[in-house]
Order: sequence, then C-alpha cells, then structure tokens
Amino acid sequence: MSQSPSQPTPSPSGLRLQPTDSHAGEPGASATQDPELYWLKNVYQGGSRQLTVRAVIAGMLIGAVMCLSNLYVILKTGWSLGVTITACILAFAVFGTLRSLKLLKNDFTALENNAMGSVASAAGYMTGGGNMAAVPALLMLTGALPSSGWLVAWFAVISALGVFAAIPIKRQLINIEALPFPTGTATAETIRALHGHGEVARRKSKLLAGAGLIGALLVLVRDARFSWLTNIPEKVSMPFTLLGKKASAWTLSFDFSLLLVGAGALVSFRTGWSMLLGAVLTYGFLAPAMVTQGAIPEVTYRAINTWMVWTGSAVLVSSGLLAFAFQWRSVARSFKALSGLFGKGGAQEAEDPLAGIECPPSWFPLGFAVLGPIAIFLMAYLFQIPWWAGVLAMPLAVVMGVIASRVTGETDTTPTKALGPVTQLIFGGLAPGNIPANVMSANATGGVGLHAADLLTDLKSGWLLGANPRQQFVAQLFGVVAGAAVVVPVFNILIPTPDVLGSAEFPAPATMVWAGVSKLLATGVSAMPVTARWGAACGGTLGILLVLLERWAPAKLKAYVPSPAGFGLAIVIPGSSSIAFFLGSAIAEVMRRKAPKLAEETVLPVSSGFIAGESLLGIGIAMAKAFGVMPK
Repeated sequence: MSQSPSQPTPSPSGLRLQPTDSHAGEPGASATQDPELYWLKNVYQGGSRQLTVRAVIAGMLIGAVMCLSNLYVILKTGWSLGVTITACILAFAVFGTLRSLKLLKNDFTALENNAMGSVASAAGYMTGGGNMAAVPALLMLTGALPSSGWLVAWFAVISALGVFAAIPIKRQLINIEALPFPTGTATAETIRALHGHGEVARRKSKLLAGAGLIGALLVLVRDARFSWLTNIPEKVSMPFTLLGKKASAWTLSFDFSLLLVGAGALVSFRTGWSMLLGAVLTYGFLAPAMVTQGAIPEVTYRAINTWMVWTGSAVLVSSGLLAFAFQWRSVARSFKALSGLFGKGGAQEAEDPLAGIECPPSWFPLGFAVLGPIAIFLMAYLFQIPWWAGVLAMPLAVVMGVIASRVTGETDTTPTKALGPVTQLIFGGLAPGNIPANVMSANATGGVGLHAADLLTDLKSGWLLGANPRQQFVAQLFGVVAGAAVVVPVFNILIPTPDVLGSAEFPAPATMVWAGVSKLLATGVSAMPVTARWGAACGGTLGILLVLLERWAPAKLKAYVPSPAGFGLAIVIPGSSSIAFFLGSAIAEVMRRKAPKLAEETVLPVSSGFIAGESLLGIGIAMAKAFGVMPK
C-alpha cells in the first residue's frame, strides 16, 4: 500500500523501521570496501537451500490465494496491499507444522522463505501496476473484454516484462546505492525474526489464523444465504437524516466488515482521519447540496459517485502528479541511469565477481526481444491498438520502470497515481478518441514499469539476507504464471457485468479514476456537465494545495494537513468504507502509543488475518452464488 512520500516511512506493521546497518555483515557495513565484494564475502549464503521445489509450490499456492485477496480488496478500496510479509508468516507456520508432525525431514530455511516470498509477491502484485484499474475500466467503457485465455496471456506477458525490466537497474539501485526500499527491508527483518525466534513466529501465525477465522465467520453470517442461517445486517445507519433520508442512504453507516477495519489498521492514522474528513464533507455536505441543485438526480451511491468521481479523480491525479514532480531529483537520477543500462561489456562481465549470481545484463534485451513482440501482437489483436503505438510502449515501459523503481526505493511509494495518468495522457494524444488504445497502451507501459518497481522490493530483501538474485528472478516468473492464472477467472465471477463496477458492493475507485481520465481524453471537457467541471476544477486545486501544505507548512502544522491520497479516495468510495478505515487506523494508533510492543506483535498479523479471512470467504460465497450452489 502506498505511503505518503513526505511522511516517515512506516513498516507494514505501522512502526517506524530501525536502521539496518546495525546487523554485522550487511552490505554497506564498511564504507571503505566495494559494497558488492563485501556482500559476496560476508553476506551471501551461496550454500543454503533457496529456490527449492517446495518453496516454488508453496509460493505459487500462497501467492494465488493472496492475489485473490488483493483482487477483492482493490475492488473494494482501490488499494493493493503488500502480500510478502503475510505470505512469509503463513509459509513458516505451515512448514513448521509439517516439520513438527515429522512429515518433512528438513527445516524450512530463511532463504527458502525469501524465495517463496518472491514467488508469492509476484503473484500477489498481479492486481497492481494498473492491471486491476485498466482492465475493469475497459469493461466499463466498452462493455466487453477479451476471453479469459487471452487475458491470462496479457497479464502474464506484461508482468513478465516488468520482471525483465528490473534486471538492468537492480545492481545500481540496490547493490551500489543501497536505496532503502523500506518494505523490502521490513520483509528481511520479519524473516530474520521468524527464523531466529520460533516463539515469535508461532504467536504471529496463531494471531493470523485466529483473525482469519473471525473474518471468515463474520462474512459467513453476513453474506451466506441459507434457510437455517439468520443473517446479520450488512450495515447499521448512523443516527441522523439528511434531506429526509436516512444517513445510510448517503452511505454514512457502520459496515459489518473487518476487512476494511483491518486495511485501516495498515495505513497511517493521518490517512485514516483524512478519509473520515473526506467522507463527512462529501456525503454530509457536498452531495446533499448537489442533490438540492439537481446535479445529482437521486440519493443512491451510484448516482452520487457518477458526479463525485470527477472531483475525487482530480484530487488524486493532481496531488499524485505534483508530489511526483517534487521528486524531480529522483527522476533526474533515473534518466541518468538509463545511459548505463547496457554499460558492461563482455570483458568486464568476465571479471565480474557476481557474474554467476546476478542476472546477466543480456537477459534484459533478450527478454524484451522475445516478449516484446508478443505484447505488441496482443495489443493489436485484443485491443486494436496500432502497431506503432505498441512498439512505442516498449521503450516507454523501460523509462517508467527506471523512474518508478528509484522513487519506490527512496520513498516506498510506487507512483501509480502519477504514472498511470501520464501514460494515459501520452497515448490519448497519440491516438485521440481511441478508448481501448488509451486504456490498454497505458496499462502496458505503466504495468511493466510499476511491476519492475514492486518486484525490486523483493530483491532488496534477498540482498539483505544474502540470497541468490538470479534464483529470485526465476522465482518471480513462477509467481507471474500463478497470479495470471487465477486473477482472470475469479475477476469474471466477481464482475459478471459492467454495472457491478462503481456500485456500493464494489466501488472500484482506481477503476473509476482510470475510466474517468480515458473518457475525458476521448470526449473532451465540454462533454462534462458544468457542475462536474467545477467539481473537477475544485478537486484539482485542492489536491495541489494539500501537497503544497504537506511540503511547506510549519512542522507543527503538517500533522494536521489531510493526506491527499486519503482525502481523494474518500470522495470516490462509500462513506461507510472511510468510517471503517478510520476506526482501524485509530485502534492501531492507540495501540502504538499506549502499548508499542504489543502493537508491533499484533497489528500486522491480526489485520492481515481479517483481510484474508473476509476476502477469501467473500470470493468463495460469490462463486457459490454464481454457480447456483448457494441461494442469492
């Protein structure tokens, strides 16, 4: 999940990361030595088991499950959640249980867990990189998608290109410059703790399993339709009315959803209260005013969202682009690094001490030479994208990958909200009026680049643990296959028709933003209602103002500046979702302040359990209803 670039970067548990140079033997521990040679001599664990068959199988299975969980979450909230740490805890618990039952001869090593995490994260990230924004947006805008088989091929090729795009920049960003990649660092710390302190691992795995069971039971009694089961209500309205309508009609209610509370616990408290503020202003004041003026025809979430999406999109896009622009030094360093993508010649490679461990530089052009034409063919055949636009998308994808990777490494924020609209604007100008070309060319370009950035996070974990980067590269390709194979058919079950998107059940805010930008580029501003234009103008101005305040306000006031991402998201999701996010973030914040050690041990596994339990059983119930096994 993205973090605000101007805030101290938290670990996934919400606690600030500790410096990693306190560990003897980590790269960078000696400034007088070549960092790669130091790592090779003091950190690299060449003789340890890493990419084993059981690690690959476990990673593909756990990654597929986490991918489905992320699919459900992104359709609900617009965010893809990090899966690697949860996957590592699950794998450790499973293999530990099998070992205690004497079903396994050998312990599950830390580096096996790291390799497993690389497989699982590559599968789990299948919903990121713009994939689950662009494809649903295409469905909304055109009413149709290619067949499942073709979409699986599309996702697999785009994601695999992202893996190859990470090769030429990995050594510079991770080995030489030692960029922090905070989530990758946190993953390495978690693996160390799991394999160094068995009791800690057992407690976390029990908390994860228990919370998952609670989340699953809640969704069962809420959503399952059996004659013998008395269902609890999905939500309870807040105790007031607006324009004669119950607060729940304006989406201001308490939802019986631990998924949203768990997701809220994983964001910062600033994001949580910003979402609550955005929900109150949107559904308590702005929406009633627009209904009174007739701009919003009826009091339903879909009608409100149809108008509000322009304001919310403007906040998210303008703030994302400006925050990205303020990172111009990172962007400049990224373009400087482009000149070195093919830097090492054959003689130098022969003298390279890491030549047998790192991925050979030649794999980068070879991967694009093999997969690039396939991607261009799929763009032309599936989405009627001109071949020249497909050819242009490939080098643009590399540029996006270099930029996104450095920004992610320095800030732990993958700039999806900035690079997604940028690529849409580029192809909107090159192929005006062609909605499929605009959406899916941007998906190809942004998807490759953003996948490269996300997957470098895994390589940071491996670097700190002494893993073989070439084996991690192969592991990620296994994960790509697993993620692509499961995400498409389940998406088709959850979203059988376009009208499900943008509903209270699946608000799909990322999709709404992506579709809104494409529609605007295709039809022009003049096609928007006048009030929506004013809403978009005000939203864009507010997004810029919040970023400027976030950057330049006095230090004492910065804590009171709303998060642009949180505030903008609250405008395009139901108010009840923002309320649940706030509750989760508030509970986690109180724990961190009153009992920091307890929070460190419990927030991540309990929150992840709530999310996994509810999302997975929610998918199961949706599939049971779709196949007629359960009454609707």
